[in-house]
Amino acid sequence: MPKIEKEVMKDLLAKYRQRVEEELGSSEEKPQEKITTREYQQFKEEFLPRHFTLYEKLCNISEKILKIKPDKKKAEIIQESISVAHLNITPTGVSSFAILGPLVLALFGSLILFALTQSPFFIVFSLLVGVCLIFPMNKIPTYMADSWRMKASNQMVLCVFYVVTYMRHTSNMEKAVEFASDHLSPPLSLDLRKVIWDVETQKYDSLKYSLESYLATWKKYNLEFVEAFHLIESSLYEGEEPRRLAALEKSLDVILEETYEKMLHYAHNLKSPITMLHMLGVILPILGLVILPLIVSFMENVKWYHIATIYNITLPIAVYFMGKNILSRRPTGYGDTDISEENPELKKYRNILIKVGKSEIQVDPLWLSVTLGAILFVIGILPLLLHAAGVPDIPLTKETDKLSVCGKTQCFLGYEIDDEGGERGPFGLGSAILGFFVILSLGLGIGLYYKLRSKNVIKIRDRAKELEQEFASALFQLGNRIGDNIPAEMAVGKVADLMEGTTSGNFFQLVSQNIRKLGMSVKEAIFDPKHGALAFYPSSLIESSMKVLIESVKKGPQIAAQALMNVSRYIKEIHTVNERLRDLMSDIISSMNSQIKFLTPVISGIVIGITSMISAIIGKLGKQVDSLKQGATGASGIPDLFDFKVGIPPYYFQIIVGIYVIQIIYILTVLSNGIQNGSDKLSERFNLGVNMVRGTLLYAFIGLAVTILFSMIASTILNRS
Repeated sequence: MPKIEKEVMKDLLAKYRQRVEEELGSSEEKPQEKITTREYQQFKEEFLPRHFTLYEKLCNISEKILKIKPDKKKAEIIQESISVAHLNITPTGVSSFAILGPLVLALFGSLILFALTQSPFFIVFSLLVGVCLIFPMNKIPTYMADSWRMKASNQMVLCVFYVVTYMRHTSNMEKAVEFASDHLSPPLSLDLRKVIWDVETQKYDSLKYSLESYLATWKKYNLEFVEAFHLIESSLYEGEEPRRLAALEKSLDVILEETYEKMLHYAHNLKSPITMLHMLGVILPILGLVILPLIVSFMENVKWYHIATIYNITLPIAVYFMGKNILSRRPTGYGDTDISEENPELKKYRNILIKVGKSEIQVDPLWLSVTLGAILFVIGILPLLLHAAGVPDIPLTKETDKLSVCGKTQCFLGYEIDDEGGERGPFGLGSAILGFFVILSLGLGIGLYYKLRSKNVIKIRDRAKELEQEFASALFQLGNRIGDNIPAEMAVGKVADLMEGTTSGNFFQLVSQNIRKLGMSVKEAIFDPKHGALAFYPSSLIESSMKVLIESVKKGPQIAAQALMNVSRYIKEIHTVNERLRDLMSDIISSMNSQIKFLTPVISGIVIGITSMISAIIGKLGKQVDSLKQGATGASGIPDLFDFKVGIPPYYFQIIVGIYVIQIIYILTVLSNGIQNGSDKLSERFNLGVNMVRGTLLYAFIGLAVTILFSMIASTILNRS
């Protein structure tokens, strides 16, 4: 019976096929190619961050050593984050590593630090750090998933744009998703390829079910993205062409309007967290440094590395996680990508390019940055090297001072003999000045590396962005020319002549020259790897628009004209919403930029000068009190309350503050770039380079000037006393 049923079904299918072909005619188009994509596992290994792989290994090892299962509710939350971040781990592995990792860190950290410093402070500190790390370690998959969502959500407007653009001229959802995955960068491209991969591996019967499963993960975070895709899907079921196109247009309108609305609420709610971050992370710690010299003067056991542990480890980590928490709530946006990551031909622009004749020498900026940093660092630690080598101290003034080691009021190194006969320091003005070179070595080394690595690439991207801004009107004109039944080869030349002198005109002029002089087709003139116009104006937006042109021209000039005009309108709408979003963020971003570029370096530099003056006065008073105790009769009755001693030399104090300034500039730059541009690594690196160089130089200049000025004031006051 089953065999008979199969034969009957085959006959029925054959009859219906024949009838459909008779009524509609046989299709002259080529059979649809199978949807193919790169091997998902290979694609995942190529684009997933390396620390994801390390974290996966640590979790899997911890699960074998110490198996701790979370409760069912937590396990579901962790599993959701694991799926979003494409991690090959289990909730049990996450919980096991969250306990085992801090335990190992607390145990070995306390033993190593105590062996090096002989201070019980680090035993308590390591144990506290271990306990405090347990909760955030459990949240690592959540942080990774949030980071992944932010990067992906930054591309969602473009994703909908690409799908809608393709669906306008070819109503094929599978091909549209493939088109979008080819033009987007990771991580959203990885997600879309995973959707296709799940269909190819027969995890789902069709793209519809695979896409629905993927969209379900975004319902809680980006509902507008889900709504936009549902509208795109609904266009497939519309029988009339105007209604189909209206559904597609509505999908892009939905994501643009709701993106603006969510960003509006985000901007309004951002002022309070940013103010708290600024006060707790910048103002209070730096102002606390002014009072700190007075406190440590009465606490003999406080060393410089105790302060460094608080200011250079604990506070930056706390500020960083506060900033990441603020960024995790950022809604969908429209952001840029690192074009050198997408186009291998542009990777050479990450280097310093030196032209020698017709050849070009590429120099990795890492070598220049490390060399400059090493030279400045050696200059900065000269006080320690000179003292270790036994070089005698150098007097800086002519006025004698019996209480000074070098016999003068100001010494270059300024090492002193403590109560136990050992040496402590350096307290000298020369040492304090040279200490700024340590900060210059770190700030300029890191800043120059980021700046030189991104400067050439961002120039190319800015040129492409300038073209994107003009491209909407250029596409509109090109669509009009093609709509007049002018061949695309001639229409490109006419648009180039009309827009002569503009970036868009230069782009189409290059296309026209390739067609006329090199005999290329329109496709080759645009996409040729060496001579194509896109090689000089790399942009995913422009590339996708040109691919729409090539595909739609095959279906006739009127379809091509309409497709280009619609792409022109979409680009204009995306640009308008993007500018409105930037306007919303302008107040917050300008406030953060003023903190990064001016307030933090200047306040810190002034604090260092005040600290140097306080240390000099307290140190001199301590020596005078000691001489009184040893000299005049009855002076021995002076209580220990007036036994002034500077606990931390200004040399170390300045380095601690300088490193904290560099850390704060780094964190605030990453935060401000994330708020304004989302996950834009190229812009982040360039801003880091500019801000790090400028902030470090400003801090060093202000700190040096104020330190020298206040040291002279302190010397004058003490000489009169």
